[in-house]
Amino acid sequence: MNNNLFAALRAAFPAELHSVAIETADTPEPLYYTWRDIERGTAMLANLIDSLNLPPDSRIAVQAEKSVEALMLYLAVLRAGHVFLPLNTAYQAAEIGYFISNAEPAVVVCAGKNFGWVSKAAFLSGTAHVFTLNEDRSGTLLDRAAFHSDQHQVAVRRGDDLAAILYTSGTTGRSKGAMLTHANLLSNAQVLKDFWGWTDAAAKGRQDVLVHALPIFHVHGLFVASHCALLSGARMLWFSRFDARATVARLPEATVFMGVPTLYVRLLAEPGFTREACRNMRLFVSGSAPLLIETFNEFRERSGHTILERYGMSETVMLTSNPYRPESARRGGTVGLPLPGVQLRVRDDKGGPLGDSEVGGIEVKGPNVFKGYWRMPEKTADEFTTDLWFKTGDVGRVDASGYVTIVGRSKDLIITGGYNVYPAEIEGFVNELPGVAESAVVGVPHPDFGEAVVAVVVARPGATPDAMAIVAQLKSQIAAFKVPKRVFMVTELPRNAMGKVQKNLLRDEHKALFAA
Repeated sequence: MNNNLFAALRAAFPAELHSVAIETADTPEPLYYTWRDIERGTAMLANLIDSLNLPPDSRIAVQAEKSVEALMLYLAVLRAGHVFLPLNTAYQAAEIGYFISNAEPAVVVCAGKNFGWVSKAAFLSGTAHVFTLNEDRSGTLLDRAAFHSDQHQVAVRRGDDLAAILYTSGTTGRSKGAMLTHANLLSNAQVLKDFWGWTDAAAKGRQDVLVHALPIFHVHGLFVASHCALLSGARMLWFSRFDARATVARLPEATVFMGVPTLYVRLLAEPGFTREACRNMRLFVSGSAPLLIETFNEFRERSGHTILERYGMSETVMLTSNPYRPESARRGGTVGLPLPGVQLRVRDDKGGPLGDSEVGGIEVKGPNVFKGYWRMPEKTADEFTTDLWFKTGDVGRVDASGYVTIVGRSKDLIITGGYNVYPAEIEGFVNELPGVAESAVVGVPHPDFGEAVVAVVVARPGATPDAMAIVAQLKSQIAAFKVPKRVFMVTELPRNAMGKVQKNLLRDEHKALFAA
């Protein structure tokens, strides 16, 4: 039996392969990709990968702008039996250099504009093949694939074989590669398809249409949205990037939308976002960051729909979800109930059980939980309990009805616009800047992004570093979403009796910074 995730997705394609699978919604002219196009395109790319004679389970790292071809590349990597490594398009040279040196990919695919510095990092780490892929369907990857056959035998994979590695930053600043298997991803996709009421390609009646406006370098856009649509034979309206007005214009054609809280805030800012625009929608899903109750309530009033909030992470894909039906059972401020097959518990600092609504560390178990961290066996062991429950690092509570509420994060994680930012990583860059003695990075409430990154900096004796200059320098070193929106210069950082920086005091001091 072949447990390759691609084989399962391919088996779910509609019988009529000439029907449209994906329509681009923000290209100068719409492009229409049929299911046959996806079948042929992934076959040609998989044959190109096969022609490279790579070692088994080779990593293929991709930092390319969102395009249908980039999605096909992901599917082709699965099809060829190798391991997909998506990288945020905002990452800069220092970040990409670390990922490549750590993962040692056999192939790297990047945007043509970045070929110079990406290829240098790749070749220094021993990568043999570097291709380019651009959002306008150009690049050496597609040029080479065009010479290969559009017939391909799907590689045989076991369920516990690696399918993808997702890098998630650690509190020490060292990123960890979460290893996800074919079985992890397929089990979660099948659960979500059923739990969220996706129509089957063979079913009679109206088929689902997904507005796909998320990036495809992380769990939400690549796994949750894409897998659900592909496994259901659903058509996708494909946006290379989110535009609220353009999205509202296409909502009447769609049935499902997935977004981070920031996208919902921006939809509500559009005058054209009305109940009429949402007349054919059946499901709005939010995740990747906490959804403010004000947004939850305003959205329901404006659209007539109740947002379904869910909870997941790179190491586990989706863990919990508010109910699909009845819609009235969705509770704002919670992330719902554990999904079928997922076990979730809350424990105190000593690992003891807690009662209803008592706050503690969230631990989970299930077929969706990852295999471990890439080349970090000690870290992997640390993150699992002796009875093999994964410690998520999130703090929350479960009420008597089983609804889960996330109340905080034990590792100081900042989530801004749906992206994870770990303070220690940013502090490492700030502390290396001229004239900086030390720094502390915290997240504060932001009406659009959920949280904003703020840095508090202490200068070296006699030095006078400029706050704006610090921001400018960081923009050239790290992804834009990690760059502090504000930098404050202070004479000293608040510390407790043990000398630890009291970040709670800094958060309280600046919590109203973006309130206006």
